[in-house]
Amino acid sequence: MHAKIGFIGGGRITAIFLSAWRDGGVSLEDVIVSDPNMEVLAKLKADFPEIRTVQENQLSAAQDVVFLSLHPPVAKTVLPEIAKVLSPNAMLVSLAPVLTFRKLSGLLGGFSRIARMIPNAPSMVHRGFNPAAYGAGLSGEDRKLLGRLFCPLGAYPEVDESKLEAYAILAAMGPTYFWFQWQTLRELAGEFGLEKEEADQALTSMLHGAVGLMFESGMAYAAVNDT
Repeated sequence: MHAKIGFIGGGRITAIFLSAWRDGGVSLEDVIVSDPNMEVLAKLKADFPEIRTVQENQLSAAQDVVFLSLHPPVAKTVLPEIAKVLSPNAMLVSLAPVLTFRKLSGLLGGFSRIARMIPNAPSMVHRGFNPAAYGAGLSGEDRKLLGRLFCPLGAYPEVDESKLEAYAILAAMGPTYFWFQWQTLRELAGEFGLEKEEADQALTSMLHGAVGLMFESGMAYAAVNDT
C-alpha cells in the first residue's frame, strides 16, 4: 500500500477493512486510525498491532486517502473540523449513507475529491458487496488507486449515487436479518445430534443451493416458494 491511509472512526466498519487488508496480504504499516474512545483504539491496536492509533481526527485527515467511518450525525460535526487539514490532493472515502457528495463537499468547504462506498460485513472474508460511487473531482488514476484498496474486500461495483441508500438497506443491513436465524439452525442441529462440522457443512450447502434456486433457476418466486 503506497498511499498513507487514515480512518476517522475506529468502529466495526474500520475493523472490517483492516481485517480484509491484513488477511489479503496488504501491509497496515501506513494506516492511522483516530477515535475519541481509548477502549476502541486499544482493541484495534491489539487486533492490528501494525497500525497507529490516535485520538486526534486531524492526524488521520492529513493522510493521502481518508476513510470517513462515522455515523452521519457525528460526521456532520467532524467534517468541518478536518476541512482545513485535508490536502488538496487527498481523497476522502465516505462509508456513511445519507450524506451525499453535495452535502459532504459543503461540510468540507468545497472539497470535491470524494468517493462514497456502502460496505458490508462479508468483506471481512473477501466476499463483500460494496457498491461505490465516485465524485466528479476524482480522476481515472484516483479510481485505480481506490480500486486497489477496495479489491481485497470483494466486489465493489460502481453505481449511481442515487442508489447507494437502497444498497445500504439491501446489502449492508441485509446480513443482520439472517445471522441469528442461521445460528439458531446451527444450535438446533447440535440438539438433534449433529457435530458442528456436520451442521456447518449442511447449512452452507443449503444456503448456496437455496440462493441458486431462487436467483439463478429462472423460476418465479411462487414456484420457488412452492418447492
